[in-house]
Amino acid sequence: MLALRILLLGILLLVIPVIVGSLFAGVDKRMKKLPFLWISGQMLLWAGFQVITVPLILKQERFTLVVQIYLAYMAVLVAAALVFCVIRKKRGGASLRPVDNRPGARKKGYYAAWAVFWGLLIFQLVQALRLAYADGDDAFYVAVATVTEESDTMYIKSAYTGGTTTLDARYGLAPFPIWIAFLARVTGIRTASVAHMAAPPILIAMTYGIYYLLGNRLLVKNKERLPLFLIFTELLVLFGDYSIYTAERFMIERSRQGKAALASIVIPLLILLLFLLLEKLQENKKVPVSYWVLLLCTLTTACLCSTLGTLLTCMLIAVTGVCGAFCYKKWKFLFPLAACCLPCVVFSILYVLL
Repeated sequence: MLALRILLLGILLLVIPVIVGSLFAGVDKRMKKLPFLWISGQMLLWAGFQVITVPLILKQERFTLVVQIYLAYMAVLVAAALVFCVIRKKRGGASLRPVDNRPGARKKGYYAAWAVFWGLLIFQLVQALRLAYADGDDAFYVAVATVTEESDTMYIKSAYTGGTTTLDARYGLAPFPIWIAFLARVTGIRTASVAHMAAPPILIAMTYGIYYLLGNRLLVKNKERLPLFLIFTELLVLFGDYSIYTAERFMIERSRQGKAALASIVIPLLILLLFLLLEKLQENKKVPVSYWVLLLCTLTTACLCSTLGTLLTCMLIAVTGVCGAFCYKKWKFLFPLAACCLPCVVFSILYVLL
């Protein structure tokens, strides 16, 4: 039974996001890689969870209703992705197979560097599980997920006492713990086990997947140095615990929390997407609709992770938009760029009103 539960969890966190991510295979031909499909698919899933869950929280609906609607949403996305995959295959377009641009001959040092990278990554994943501990925020965030799954309510019962309480908009508008509770409800694994043992390896691996994609674009003319880039990134993470507030500490020790996902996953992915946008502006290439959809989903996911994400991501979008407009003397892209910020604006208004 435990093996089946772990298998189901793997399907929810690995297989389904990759299938859904195939909808974004046309964002950029150079980014048609498995990590990009996995991460972009998860963005679409997380964005849908935010849009589905917040209205139900405000209406004080049962958690079971969130589970039912979100499972239906996932089923629709998987069906749509499979249909589009078949259509693309018939037309001879992009497929799910990642692009491999590596030359045939590689030096031994290149493969040795990749071996070091994978060794350090496995070490970090093992340590994140072996040294899992309960920090101060676990008294709230993991407790919220546990109370949600067991009581079938959302932010109505206090995570500290179990008694009835009123909704705190700061948490209700960023229901990342509810997603942890969803995984626990569907798989049958205890909520604390999902938060401390299942979520960290997936979220940490997703973070390094984004750094891999960033390095792949920054070192486009020197792919031999990509594993070295990732190794130095790992070293910065391993020795980044000089404060309890660093992004590295959040990534390794508090990855199950929404604000850690914002700092480690959403903002780096947003930087990658904006880098791709500026590349297309520089090369006078058309920006596909799928790119804007992915950017919209990423900004919506920022709202799921933390209410502060609405401000930080919009600031990053604004700075990039202004710099891109002045550098490339192009202004039309500012309109869809601003439109992608609408979810952040809506949730910010809700926060002020509530």
